[in-house]
Amino acid sequence: MEAQFWLDRWREGVTGFHQERVTPLLAKYWPGLEVTPGSRVLVPLCGKTLDMVWLAQQGHEVLGVELSPLAVEQFFAANGLTPTVRKTAAGDLYRAGNIEILCGDIFALDAETLAACAGVYDRAALVALPPDMRKRYAAHVYAGLAPGARGLLITLDYDQEMMAGPPFSVGDAEVQALYEGHTQVRQLDRRAMLDKEPKFKERGLTWLDTLVYALERRG
Repeated sequence: MEAQFWLDRWREGVTGFHQERVTPLLAKYWPGLEVTPGSRVLVPLCGKTLDMVWLAQQGHEVLGVELSPLAVEQFFAANGLTPTVRKTAAGDLYRAGNIEILCGDIFALDAETLAACAGVYDRAALVALPPDMRKRYAAHVYAGLAPGARGLLITLDYDQEMMAGPPFSVGDAEVQALYEGHTQVRQLDRRAMLDKEPKFKERGLTWLDTLVYALERRG
């Protein structure tokens, strides 16, 4: 999954992963994490998700990270926001109200920025990355958060031999292994989703589960 893969998908409009609503599992499980209102919440590989608007409405300072400038521009335009833009070492930083989006590589986030995040919301990042990048991503992002930082992680579990990702299958055993040593992982939910996702049936899947986790950075 080179950067160009995602840039091309946004340019070509192949963005079936984008939802035109707030993720119900976010609204259900985020309040239970008790992330302090006013604190910064990281949304890696954010695209133009409406989940950032919802998080901002909960009183959080939202920091999205997205490679595609098209996605960033579409997010602000769709929500009637006019951002200011300033250049940083990691990329252009767009801001409107309490939502910022860094147009750049998630691996370019520096230690200071990560340590300032008290929360993280990951619906589309981990499952977008192949195995070798998932290990690097978990080590860079989650191990870099401040002790006590909390997050909500949503993954998919299916037979990877039946469908090529992305989104990739990231089952419970892999989740536990990826975060072992620096982040406490607690599964909150697991539910069969294939009947609600006909596009995955069309790609050959016979079962598909969504998994939801609460994460907490160890001290």
